[in-house]
Amino acid sequence: MKHLVILGAGTAGTMMANHLSHQLEKNDWKISIVDERKEHHYQPGYLFLPFDIYSPSDIIKSIDEFIPKNAELIRGSINKIAPKENKVHMEDGSELNYDVLIIATGAKIAPEETEGMKGIEWQKSVFDFYTFEGSLALRNKLRDWQGGKLVVHITEMPIKCPVAPLEFAFLADSFFKHKHMRDKVEITYVTPLSGAFTKPKATEALEHLLKEKNINIESDFAIEHVNNENKTIVDYGGRVIPFDILVTVPTNKGDEMIERSGMGDDLNYVPTHKATLQSKEYANIFVLGDASNIPASKAGSVAHFEAEILTDNILHYINGEPLKEEFDGHANCFIETGNGKALLIDFNYTHEPVEGSFPFAGIGPLRLLKESRMNHMGKLAFRWIYWNVLLKGTHIPFVSATMSESGKHYN
Repeated sequence: MKHLVILGAGTAGTMMANHLSHQLEKNDWKISIVDERKEHHYQPGYLFLPFDIYSPSDIIKSIDEFIPKNAELIRGSINKIAPKENKVHMEDGSELNYDVLIIATGAKIAPEETEGMKGIEWQKSVFDFYTFEGSLALRNKLRDWQGGKLVVHITEMPIKCPVAPLEFAFLADSFFKHKHMRDKVEITYVTPLSGAFTKPKATEALEHLLKEKNINIESDFAIEHVNNENKTIVDYGGRVIPFDILVTVPTNKGDEMIERSGMGDDLNYVPTHKATLQSKEYANIFVLGDASNIPASKAGSVAHFEAEILTDNILHYINGEPLKEEFDGHANCFIETGNGKALLIDFNYTHEPVEGSFPFAGIGPLRLLKESRMNHMGKLAFRWIYWNVLLKGTHIPFVSATMSESGKHYN
């Protein structure tokens, strides 16, 4: 019996286990999925936790609940991959032999990469919201905070869910308005980019919203250190921004195991063919989700679209057939803008977000690059879709893995 091993039981790994369990159950293949955790976290929910929109029970379930019955869940820590030997070495000394390996080990924050970020003010006045612990600590801080300078900051790109820091700033504006204390809070959005987002048309729309909501923007800010005593962030050019609360997105990196395996770049992301999702160095290794270095958004929707295309390519590989170069970098993201509204953006490697309708041309019902309550409802509905459809490997009707140009206005 041949062995397919998936490293990581997060969003990408769990979807792949479910997709492949349907396809390989009648073949002579065994599927194993490896993860040290017991809990599966709905990571988009971290955004809502600080504002008491979601509670921990909304975003945490058991990993076991989503692993297909005909796949083996191996709970343990991975030491390293030995790709030339087709083996995975576990921390407990055991080994896993594989015929095909899927790396879905994700990305994580690395605040230690920035001097002073994880200093004495960490989770006191300096917070992240990309971890459950950070998001919960920030919730507890905001519940009683009396106001001051709130700085929302991105250290460097790439990061998981590139729009999440903007969403945090917009939701903070709405949160403090509803607490009748918006006039007591100065919100500043600090980014290493030259604008609010990575794509020009989306940047224009998002910067208009920042201005409309009286949120300051500091662009081209390359942070050098966090000064815990003075409560400031300082960039390499000497620019200084004071804060009372710093909500930062630290450097994002791939799993340390990738570095120990000698398979990653300087941020521990695995070099991956951007259209086939095959490792650039090893033919029987495939990578998806946040673990790869492809130039697509590190977002859950991307992992979803990748999983559908990678499932076909795994089957092609197993059958000795050429891989299809089909993945186009498709990303589909709701952007919460506060006050019960949201934007929707749909883009890929070659097409930036533009206005239009989704998923049906001229009908919608969702509007692209426009604020609407319907988009907000779509964002909230996505949590149910995530738990009940995506993780289980079920296709979402009318939403294709590759981006459709239908309904989009490029003029």
